[in-house]
Formats: sequence, structure tokens, C-alpha cells
Amino acid sequence: MSTLARPCFRTPTRNTSWRWTSTLPGLKITRSTLAKQQWPERPAPVVPVGAFEQEPPQGVGSARLAVLGDPIEHSKSPELHIAAYRDRGLEWDYHRWRIPAGQLAANLDARGHGWRGFSVTAPLKAEALAWADTASADAQLTGAANTLVFESLDSSSKKHAENTDIAGIIGALAEVEVTALDGPVDVLGAGGTASSAIAAAHRLGADRIRILARRPEAATEVAERFAAVPGLAIEVADLATWQLASGTSLVIDTIPEGFAEVAGVDQALVPGVALFSAAYDPWPTPLADVWTAAGGKVTAGLQMLAHQALVQVRLFSGYSAETPLPNEEFTFKAMRAAVGLPTA
Repeated sequence: MSTLARPCFRTPTRNTSWRWTSTLPGLKITRSTLAKQQWPERPAPVVPVGAFEQEPPQGVGSARLAVLGDPIEHSKSPELHIAAYRDRGLEWDYHRWRIPAGQLAANLDARGHGWRGFSVTAPLKAEALAWADTASADAQLTGAANTLVFESLDSSSKKHAENTDIAGIIGALAEVEVTALDGPVDVLGAGGTASSAIAAAHRLGADRIRILARRPEAATEVAERFAAVPGLAIEVADLATWQLASGTSLVIDTIPEGFAEVAGVDQALVPGVALFSAAYDPWPTPLADVWTAAGGKVTAGLQMLAHQALVQVRLFSGYSAETPLPNEEFTFKAMRAAVGLPTA
């Protein structure tokens, strides 16, 4: 597989120990000289506004991509993906496509040519998994696919389902130095993100997880997916009864607009517990406000979105989920800058 060359306009790194001589007599250039030059700023990529109700039209790009869901107008996936592909010198289109629940298969079966893949969000992740021809182990375990990748740009191409949300949550937690878990984990909510949150927590070492939901039967359904996972004990409870317990290592809030009944949170326990909130719009959530005020570690859905999108960029570029892109650090900085995340 060929690799992609870095754009030639990237500002050279200052390094005065490196020197080369041009073929022109008497002209010597060092990197310290180059670093002083004023290089033109690269124009910001143009991001589509709003969402399509029908299949987005073929644009000028050599391939098409989109994020699917309902609602979808708020999604920042276009900012992340367009920044990535422009950084890599790829003129690919990326749009928002609103597809209501129950209509994914009908819409995608009728799609035209040129599609490289789709990002998938609520409420379509289970439908995406069912529609795919093949699926990764993570997608099968969680019952959710947030990524569809096609073998070719032909509309009859085979489609493969992946779950990059797990990697996204792990990456978001690493940003607040949570790389291993040795205590119980509370998962608030039993929607589409909950199963990925459980898989991520278990991958970081958690062996005791409590799922708290407004509908305990929904939490039970999520728990049953992990019944065969060795060394993992899952308890189900009513969300209305949740209280932060001593010894908890992580709270994962998967409720779309964030858990709001925060009056009962014992703030004295917060500093020793990390919070991951899957929400990013609106932000901060009530629970994130409580955590921040009490001095706890907080990471959010926007960080998760950036990390999972990076894995999607790998997949859409023809790499495996685990294989970094050449010079990936530059691409990820461009993606983070596009949504206002720190790049240092």
C-alpha cells in the first residue's frame, strides 16, 4: 500500500545542526534560515452547513462520505473529517445526512456510486450493524456500528461494520491520565453508547460495572451482551437511585444531554473519581459542572468524537483500525483545531 506524502508547505522544524548546500554556487541554506521565512497560511477547509434530507449529491471530490443520524444538524463530524482529508491532500466530500430510525437500509440500498463509507450515530447504530455484510468483533460485542466501510466506490460494494466508539472513549480518558481502572465503574444510561462504554471500561481493567437506567429492562438488555465476558460482573439499577459511592473509579454519563439530577452527588468523593460525559452539545452538562467545581477529572464527548473519528479516517483511508496513518500526529492536530480542542 502506498503512503501519502506530507504537503510540501509544512513549516520546517527549527534544527540548526542540519545543513545542506544547494547546487547554486555560494548559496547555503539551513533549517534555521527556512524557519524564519513567512509561509502563507493554509486556508481553512469549507464545511457544509445543515443536513441533507435525501442522498447528498456528488460533489467535486473523488469520494463521498457522510455522517448519518437523526437529529444530525449538530454533528461536528464534518469539521473533523474534512480537516483530516485536507491535511492529507485528499479532496473528499463529507456531509450530514438525516436518516430517521428504521430507514437506514432503504436509503443506503438505493445510494449511488462514489461512497467510501459512513459515520453512524443515534439512532442508527444497531441498524448499521444489521445492514452490513461483515462486522468487527467490537461491533458484534456491543451490538452497535458507528462506522460503515465499503470495499469499493461501486454502489453494489460489500460493506463492513466497525465500532470506533470504544477507541474514542479510551482516547478521551487518556487525555485526563486515566489509562487503567482498578475500582467499580458506574454507567449512567443504557442507550447506544452504553455498550461501548462498558467495553472500554473493561478493556482498561474494570471488572465491576453498574448500569443505571430509567428503564431497568434496557440496562438488562445491555448487560446481557456481556454475560459471556470472563471476569466481568455487571449490576443493573434504577437511575433514580444513583449515588456516587466511595471507591468508584469512573463515572460514565451516556445520557444525550447529560445527567441532571446532581443534588445528591457527594462532592467530597468527586476528586478521586474521573468523569466521562458523552455529551458535547450543550456543554458543560450539570454533572460536569459539579465535577469541575469539586476538582475532579472531566473528559467529554468532543474528545471522544475526535479520537473515534481519527480511527474512522484510518479505515476510510484503507488502513486497519489499529494501524496509524503516516504522519498521523499532524492530521490529528488539524482535526482537533477544527473543533476547538487543544493541539499541544
